[in-house]
Amino acid sequence: MSDRFEGLRRALEDAVLRGPGKTAPSLRQSAAAAGEVPEELRAVLEKTRQHAYKVTDEDIAALRAKFSDDELFEIIAATIVGEARQRFDKVEALLGASSRRDPVA
Repeated sequence: MSDRFEGLRRALEDAVLRGPGKTAPSLRQSAAAAGEVPEELRAVLEKTRQHAYKVTDEDIAALRAKFSDDELFEIIAATIVGEARQRFDKVEALLGASSRRDPVA
């Protein structure tokens, strides 16, 4: 299957996960991959991945004791980009598998 937006998607991922920022690229990449992150971030990042609408002002306020707004933005954006990539890959795999099936008569 052809992906006409692959170049743009990769440029976005590169900027968010490896570009300059207030946080280390390794932290952003780990957040994107649902990997190891500081303990205090885990619950909010998991909530962001599964139910972003449930993240509250209080959740973010609690993290401000250790992270600046810029750092939180970068980490949460990386999490969102990583989750979007995983979902895209799953859909692409499903569509690829369905296009290889014989059409139903």
